Amino acid sequence: MASAHIDTFARDRLPPLEAQPVYRFDLPELQFPAQLNCATELLDRAVADGRGDRLCIQGAGVRWTYADLQAQANRIANVLVHDMGLVPGNRVLLRAPNTPMLAACWFAVMKAGGIAVATMPLLRAKELQAIVDKAQVTHALCDLRLADELRTAAEACPVLRQVRHFHDPSANGLEAAMAAQPAQFDTVDTAADDTCILAFTSGTTGVPKATMHFHRDVMAICACWPRHVLRAHEDDVFIGSPPMAFTFGLGGLLLFPMAIGASTVLLEKASPAQLIDGIRDYGATVLFTAPTSYRTMAADGEALRAGTLRRCVSAGEALPAATRALWKEATGIELIDGIGATELLHIFISADEAHARPGATGVAVPGYRARIVDAEGRALPPNTVGRLAVQGPTGCRYLDDARQAQYVQDGWNLTGDAYRMDEDGYFHYQSRTDDMIISAGYNIAAPEVEEALLQHPAVAECGVIGVPDEERGQIVKAFVVLRPGHAGEDATARLLQDFVKQTVAPYKYPRAIAFVAGLPRTETGKLQRFRLGRDDTAPAPIPATAVSGIASRSTDRKVAP
Repeated sequence: MASAHIDTFARDRLPPLEAQPVYRFDLPELQFPAQLNCATELLDRAVADGRGDRLCIQGAGVRWTYADLQAQANRIANVLVHDMGLVPGNRVLLRAPNTPMLAACWFAVMKAGGIAVATMPLLRAKELQAIVDKAQVTHALCDLRLADELRTAAEACPVLRQVRHFHDPSANGLEAAMAAQPAQFDTVDTAADDTCILAFTSGTTGVPKATMHFHRDVMAICACWPRHVLRAHEDDVFIGSPPMAFTFGLGGLLLFPMAIGASTVLLEKASPAQLIDGIRDYGATVLFTAPTSYRTMAADGEALRAGTLRRCVSAGEALPAATRALWKEATGIELIDGIGATELLHIFISADEAHARPGATGVAVPGYRARIVDAEGRALPPNTVGRLAVQGPTGCRYLDDARQAQYVQDGWNLTGDAYRMDEDGYFHYQSRTDDMIISAGYNIAAPEVEEALLQHPAVAECGVIGVPDEERGQIVKAFVVLRPGHAGEDATARLLQDFVKQTVAPYKYPRAIAFVAGLPRTETGKLQRFRLGRDDTAPAPIPATAVSGIASRSTDRKVAP
């Protein structure tokens, strides 16, 4: 394959082939040509085939056809190349809530042969700096409303030399630069295995990992789960809560509708109430969100039952059988459950409405294989709990990261999930196999929250775990040892919670805090997180106001695989 990348940063840092998983292209639709650009396939081809006038993207005050989106993306691509000096292979950080402009920027990066590094709007400067440093990001397109944190990060990152802001009415804004560029752009003829996405995910240590995905990977996920499980059609209107910085949102709210010529609604804010309004206002038919949101939205089941909604997808966290039953009773719609991973780009185990089983995630999606293995990688018999191992057309490629050897073993992707498979091939989720906390679809690394808490002068020691929560699946709970002179009371808990929100992304803050006299550690001083919260082993709590209640819940409902 003839790589188009002049900047070979990503290709030079791919894991060696022997460290990558086995890739399977068993379906006819997974036979890709050597040269492939996903923007050509998803956008340019739609216009070339006469579908340019079809509705593509809607948002606040915006209603674009496929031709409109192509023109916007072409103008931005011209700005990237001619004004900002981008060459194929450069990394472009994207920072914005879900908006049509973010979608246009994403396609512009694809068209110009760049590598998109999408980031969540809630990330702080410290987290953005880590991403820029890891990916050696050279360019950024950022919503002006989110400029402050990126500006702070950029001051410490000299490699990030070109930043343009959109939704900026000034002469320096991206829109002004776009107006001076033509609406035509020759999409770069990238190789199918040129990296086009660096998707970041936090590991158990909190050190960010960048997963590397090719143009062929983008098209592969469009050919597997949506075609064989979702089975939407061109008249569907997609809507949902996950940010496009999460691959769950990128696929569900942009790639999958465009792969079939359908349209999508991009909401800047997507709380359950805002989703309900959006479904009504835009006539949405296909919904992507987390179990957390479905539980809340079920209260409006009567209105939803009378509306346009017909397909509902749940992912990002385990779907409780009770939530499935509640939604079915409220709306008459059977949820489509699924598990995916940033490392594999999207959903690889799922079941459609007709084959859904309460308590089961589903079966391996066509194009993928899955099995349960023991610690040595040996396949386990049915109904035995073990590690989930997956193979398919996509797989884990960490950017220059030794943790590749942990995720990929013997050609299989080990997702970090504990599952059991029944005799019929249905997979049943048990737990995470690492210290990752999954709360309302967010992946939160316990050590990162601990590090944030330890920066407060009142905190001597702390340990963080995930604890079960009926609404969110899990919440972050911190066990805190205070320094002398500080009282273990609710006011202190609120102070620490607010401090964490200002230090890292707000969704990572501990929603429950227990003040304790000490933490369980090994003889060498290593924290034993598994002992935290166990009545028989945890250190005695400080009396009186020892445990704060769960703080008021955020209305943000965002998910990721």
